[in-house]
Amino acid sequence: MSSEALATTLFLAFVALTLGITFWASRQTKTAADYYAGGRSFSGAQNGLAIGGDYMSAASFLGIAGIIALSGYDGFLYSIGFLVAWLVALLLVAELMRNSGKFTMADVLAFRMSPRPVRTAAGVSTITVSIFYLLAQMVGAGALVGLLLGVTSASGKALTIVGVGALMIVYVVFGGMKGTTWVQIVKAVLLMGGAALITVLVLGHFGFNLSSLLGEAAAQSGKGDAFLNAGGKYGTEAQGLAGKIDLISLGLALVLGTAGLPHILIRFYTVPTAKDARKSVLWGIGIIGVFYLLTLVLGFGAAALVGSKAIAAADKAGNTAAPLLAEAIGKTFFGDVGGTILLALIGAVAFATILAVVAGLTLASSSSFAHDLYAHVFKRGNVSEREEVLVARISAFVIGAVSIGLGILAQGQNVAFLVALAFAVAASGNLPAILYSLFWKRFNTAGAVSAIYGGLVSALILVIFSPVVSGSPTALFKDADFAWFPLSNPGIISIPLGFLCGWLGTVLSKEHNESKYAEIEVRSLTGVGAEKATKH
Repeated sequence: MSSEALATTLFLAFVALTLGITFWASRQTKTAADYYAGGRSFSGAQNGLAIGGDYMSAASFLGIAGIIALSGYDGFLYSIGFLVAWLVALLLVAELMRNSGKFTMADVLAFRMSPRPVRTAAGVSTITVSIFYLLAQMVGAGALVGLLLGVTSASGKALTIVGVGALMIVYVVFGGMKGTTWVQIVKAVLLMGGAALITVLVLGHFGFNLSSLLGEAAAQSGKGDAFLNAGGKYGTEAQGLAGKIDLISLGLALVLGTAGLPHILIRFYTVPTAKDARKSVLWGIGIIGVFYLLTLVLGFGAAALVGSKAIAAADKAGNTAAPLLAEAIGKTFFGDVGGTILLALIGAVAFATILAVVAGLTLASSSSFAHDLYAHVFKRGNVSEREEVLVARISAFVIGAVSIGLGILAQGQNVAFLVALAFAVAASGNLPAILYSLFWKRFNTAGAVSAIYGGLVSALILVIFSPVVSGSPTALFKDADFAWFPLSNPGIISIPLGFLCGWLGTVLSKEHNESKYAEIEVRSLTGVGAEKATKH
């Protein structure tokens, strides 16, 4: 059996399994709490696995391995940034969000402020961040199918992106949070197993000597020892000071972005207690921490055994480094058949990764539209649960269609890089509003709206006029050049601007509700009153 046929078989088996889970979950989904929060029935360990499944995206598996394989040391900074970010989520957000909210991020913000403007801003921000993140998963899907099934044409990859988008819509529309969570748990187990297997084989090939692996990676990269030092991607002589600042900007976005990601924040509402929320983040950190250490071996292993030139030839952004490594190490240990089997296995796992993550993202954005914008802004709370869930399902179709279109447009970009942009937007708009709301007594409606829109708009404007969109060989529009902002990641400017806008909007407004702050402070720290809030 060829690698294409085997990969297709394994992938179809996973799809059949997950569709079965989705069908089962659809029969269990009867209320809005079931659809949005899985009936708050998941244990800390289950939710921790699902968080890992939601967070370890195509960017982590395909993108980071690719950046390390092509750029060396600088690529591993993505792994460190994604991992350290969880400390911010654990210490500042997880338990407090679980105690304070109901279904979405906006529930926390709207509690002590005028709900309509705040929910509108939070809904717009959630959908924007989710679409950026969805974009990365779609690009990963196109690159992966190109490698596994021999699809080289742009139209063939576009059809793949349409197929993945259609599947994610099915998961969300019919399975809701319960189905999506179980898909993510299955995917997390498969991804950890696949990554661990390749890592052990690579280390075994080098006698479990990390120094030998790094030395061979440096030799095969064509860059020598420079491959193992900082500056391979950021801070090169050609980039000068802008490259160094871009690296700091990237680090800020990665470390602060997780605590503002909508599809991660809604996971804290699926557990019954605050204790389970803390436990789920600890489980998530453990799983994610081990995985990101494995990406070090995957990336440098790909450089050593496949070679940077061969990886770039297969996909110029490096998104196929991990599957190519699986094929190479399989052939080394088990011959051609082993290489075919491992390539197919890792390809199917990567597909599973993409499907699980896009389902979580689509659920977050469609939930925000239905719960925040439709139910509370357009209908002013006069809407039945059944109607709200129906709107969430319809909006999943629309958001899916938009992300499919943008994914086709963005082919050729590195998926880890695209996700870093989503992190920057989340850290600029969502995080300032969440932290101010939880910890600043004086914070008010004007401050929340200013923080979200200020951070969101500044991040988007800087991305539009950056080398990501025009003026560089890897830009979305290669033939145009309207870039005046020199950095690829806007975080170093847009994140402080988000906090500044939130502060400025607050101090310039006379609105002040100290009693509401006292209530949310007690609720966020103790959970008292949260149960009542989640039942109405």
